[in-house]
Amino acid sequence: MEINELKYLVAIYSLPAMSQRRLKILFDYFQSFEYAWHQSDFWSHIPEFVSGHGELPEKNLTEDQVELLFEKFLKSEAKVTTFYDEEYPSLLKNIYDPPFVLFYRGRMPKAENICIGMVGSRKATAYGRLMAETLARDLAGKGIWVVSGMARGIDTYSHQGCLKAGGMTVAVLGSGIDVVYPRENKSLYEQIIASGLVISEFPLGTPPLPQHFPARNRIISGMSRGVIVVEAAEKSGSLITVDFALEQGRDVFALPGPVTSPLSRGTHKLIRQGAKLVENANDILEEYIQEYSGEIKTGNKGFDLFAFSQKERDILELLLSGSMHFDDLATQSGIGAAELASLLTQLEIKGLVKQTPGKYYIIGSII
Repeated sequence: MEINELKYLVAIYSLPAMSQRRLKILFDYFQSFEYAWHQSDFWSHIPEFVSGHGELPEKNLTEDQVELLFEKFLKSEAKVTTFYDEEYPSLLKNIYDPPFVLFYRGRMPKAENICIGMVGSRKATAYGRLMAETLARDLAGKGIWVVSGMARGIDTYSHQGCLKAGGMTVAVLGSGIDVVYPRENKSLYEQIIASGLVISEFPLGTPPLPQHFPARNRIISGMSRGVIVVEAAEKSGSLITVDFALEQGRDVFALPGPVTSPLSRGTHKLIRQGAKLVENANDILEEYIQEYSGEIKTGNKGFDLFAFSQKERDILELLLSGSMHFDDLATQSGIGAAELASLLTQLEIKGLVKQTPGKYYIIGSII
């Protein structure tokens, strides 16, 4: 996009009451953002622009302010793609009401890349965090792009699992591309930019308001062939993404969890309604192996938490919170010292647990 076109696109989209739909109407009508800007007195004469969109945008920026806004945009290092551009995500073009403009940092997946969405609770349990990271890592190891929303909980662990495998991940933001939310994910944000894509439909500086997240969720599912719900309460916001996925004709997968956990009720309900039950990455990959056999990297079956005993799962979940002394593991797990030592040895052999000086244990490199 030419520099002046980009400058006036940023300026027009920053105006109060401007929307993605109105932005597209202006571009389709004038065939130029720069020309549309200088013809703002005519906007109110465009029927589609006026009707059904609320109050009219006010052109309240001087040319000097336009320049300052554009300087800020350039400093953000963001790029822009529109619905008509080649790099615009191909699957996203086919959803209802796709965003006309996307701001992004990093690199876009290509049409031949398989993207899978991963969503779940912000208040994830140790079980949910472990499984999100494991599934994402194993999918990434087979060439799949993992798409999520960089929120706390399942989103964060999904991105991290993908990055640990050296894979590609997409973070779809419910804020401007230059607004990191939550703040503690600043490092994760930078890692994703270096190894994938951060993307947003909102103008620069847009705060993470609650009403932005349903719109964000439609992009997560819209960019993906299927969506995995790792952990969700019965009325979880993650299920909004599932609704979008079903409307868009995407596959829906759900991970079962402990029947006593409130965060399993949403996923169990999805399974009863027909979502595919997922225990490991291969349960997802087998849905696409025929159509994309040339693109999926082959590899061994991924780590499967269900292949371990309840006591082994208890140990792994406890260690997700960080390094723990042998005695603390014994106390919190309720496992006797002799049995615990044997179980830890078995997990060490499998590469799932590592002993550090002072009889402390941490999660191993495989996880």
